[in-house]
Amino acid sequence: MSKSPFKDSPPLTDRVNAYDEANLATYLRLLDAAAEGEDWREVAKIVFGLDVDADPERAKRMHDTHLARARWMTEKGYKHLLEPRMQ
Repeated sequence: MSKSPFKDSPPLTDRVNAYDEANLATYLRLLDAAAEGEDWREVAKIVFGLDVDADPERAKRMHDTHLARARWMTEKGYKHLLEPRMQ
């Protein structure tokens, strides 16, 4: 059994972190699904590969916290991606 690449909730930092950068595509998938009104259970199953029926609380927490972080990225986090990198 392989380890999931997803944490139960993304690290909450004031700036974009490595986890955010690694999961940008996931965040976009979550935002698209939310905009289309998709059921969170189906999204958690498809995006995170979770058995929602086996642990619905964890699945809901993962979905909600990652979606919240994705929304933060659209409001504030993206600005950090546009800043020049320090060398």
